[in-house]
Amino acid sequence: MEKIKTIIVEDSRLARNELKELIKSFPEIEVIGEADNVDSGYELITAKQPDLLFLDINMPEKDGFELLEMLDNVPITVFTTAFDEYALKSFEYNALDYLMKPVSPNRFAKAIEKIKQKLQERVIKAEQKVEISNQIFIKDGEKCWLVKVADIYLFEVDGNYTKVFFNNQKAILNKSLNQIDKKLPEDFFRANRNQIININYIKNIDLWFSGNLLVQLKDDQKIEISRRQSSLFKEKMSL
Repeated sequence: MEKIKTIIVEDSRLARNELKELIKSFPEIEVIGEADNVDSGYELITAKQPDLLFLDINMPEKDGFELLEMLDNVPITVFTTAFDEYALKSFEYNALDYLMKPVSPNRFAKAIEKIKQKLQERVIKAEQKVEISNQIFIKDGEKCWLVKVADIYLFEVDGNYTKVFFNNQKAILNKSLNQIDKKLPEDFFRANRNQIININYIKNIDLWFSGNLLVQLKDDQKIEISRRQSSLFKEKMSL
């Protein structure tokens, strides 16, 4: 199993050291950073994208809940606190566990088992392909859609993100094109480095320069299939 990349955000140096001492018994956990306030924690998490976050609730200026609200991608989160009054609220923020300080080794070990199980579930889910008949939830800013996979006709690189086209709409997904490509059904084809097309939406196929192909989709958008992908495309389409 790969190391579980972990960040600790806790304003007490003593509490951070106690957590790191507990973590030493679990070689699969790797602490890649620590912070003593929310703003420093936000910068660290955004830069390093950990798998796991040990997060104190009561900190000066901003609390742990505010940190989670600031993040676009929230790691698996385990709250650590000396107060039990926040337990219910912590689970409203989808925290995996809630540890009362001082944390006992036995209680910490149970939390680690939960973490490993959650990560394993994520790996299995990530490896599963979606079906063409499935519906997926797409959220872009304040807009949300429940979209049939069959209604998506194009994925396109947009910086570090991916633009998805469906039903005369388009939205930005917070995933790379490579991540998306791994989960798509056979109805989709990687036309080039920047685009994936739904072959059910192809209107015309023409020869293009240097052995490339040019496909026209039903919305009249033209997509170039790279020379490297053209032979695979011809085989797929029995051309």
